[in-house]
Parts: sequence; structure tokens; C-alpha cells
Amino acid sequence: MSEHSDTPSGAEDRAAATGFGPHPDEPHQAGMAGRLNWLRAGVLGANDGIVSIAGLVVGVAGATSARGAIFTAGLAGLVAGAVSMALGEYVSVSSQRDSETAQLHKERRELIETPEAELAELAGIYQAKGLSPHTAQQVAAELTAHDALAAHAEAELHVDPNDLANPVHAAAASALSFLLGALLPMLAILLPPPEWRVGVTVVAVLAALAAAGAMSARIGGSSQRLAVTRVVIGGAAGLALTYGIGNLFGTAIA
Repeated sequence: MSEHSDTPSGAEDRAAATGFGPHPDEPHQAGMAGRLNWLRAGVLGANDGIVSIAGLVVGVAGATSARGAIFTAGLAGLVAGAVSMALGEYVSVSSQRDSETAQLHKERRELIETPEAELAELAGIYQAKGLSPHTAQQVAAELTAHDALAAHAEAELHVDPNDLANPVHAAAASALSFLLGALLPMLAILLPPPEWRVGVTVVAVLAALAAAGAMSARIGGSSQRLAVTRVVIGGAAGLALTYGIGNLFGTAIA
């Protein structure tokens, strides 16, 4: 067998040798983009948990030094926030999945009823992307012969029929990431002595926000310095505001 055979391994070897194959640092592999989206969503959920609960407990700490009141407020916010995140994510992803499923059913029916028109439509999509009419027709025909629904779903709907979002998984991941993020300010405000509580919480929260911002920027390929600066300034402003309001109204009511 020739070393330049058209086997998949041979094609991969040639692609690697010429430098035009998939790059390991780019999300070209199947499912990689989806995993990056899940990771990004987890980071953002944890960030929400950190900011929400930190603002709540710092605000309460500005009004009272009673550990019980701070713990009760933080716990209530933690549970309510996790439930809210889970419900919101479940409804959102369920709506998305329902829409994608309906579109796939419609596409499947059209492929059965009008296959010639669907083939012409697919060829037109590839021609509009820059392929010549002959090449576009050949690509459309070969992809249709391999998996017509997958070809149309990708080209027309930008949907992977085998990788639809799962609302239960999305809700659980959102709630879990929120809980994990919320634990940090809860522990930071409850463990130190009263005179250190707010200071320790602020430092811990800003450090966590900086780490989350850097990770989110790294996942998205954007500037880590800009992301860290943005979240740290925003977090510090939010904590200062909630502490000031808690201190003002706590003193006024007392």
C-alpha cells in the first residue's frame, strides 16, 4: 500500500505534515465547542453565586454583627438563588430544545416529501458560501447520501441533531455552579471574628472574581487583564454599595 493512501490515518498524517490539519488549541473536534459552552456557563454561574451572596451577606453585616442573622440571610439567598438559576436555565433550555426539535421534525418531513427541492436548497447554501455550482452540487449530494438530516440541520439550522441541549442537565449545572460560588462568601463572612468579617469577605470575593474573570476570558480567548479589571472593579463597587446601604438603614432602623 502506498504511503500516500487515502485512508483516514493517511489523510490525518498528511494534514499534520502540511500544517493544515486540526489544531489542538482550537475547538474543531466534535463536541469541543459544546464543552466550552458548558464550562463558560459554569464559570458564569459560580460568578453569579459569588457576587449575589457576597452582596447580601456584606449588606447584612453592615447592619448587624449577629452571626445568626448573617447566616440566615446568606442561606436564604443561597437557596433562592440556586432555585432561581435552575428554573431559569431549565425554562430557557427547554424552550430552545423544543424549538430545535420542531425545526428538525419539519426538516425531516421536507426531506421525505420534497427531496429534490431540499437537495437544491442545500447546494444553494454551499454555493452562497463561495463554492462553484458544480462543487456545491457535488458536496450537497455526497452529504445528503451520507446523512441528509444532519447535513441540512448543520447548514440551515446550525443544529446538531445528536447533541441537543438537555434542560435537566443545564438546570443542575447552573444550580451547582451557583452553590459552589456562593459557599465562598458564606464561609468568609461566618468564620472570622466580627471585626474581620467584612474585610476578609471582600478580599476573598475579589480574589475569586479575578480568578473567575481570568478563566472566563481564557475560555473565550479574550483579554484576561481587561476581564479581571472589569469584574474586580464591578465587584468592589457592588460590595461597597451593599455594605453602605446595610450600614445606613441598619443604623437608621436601629
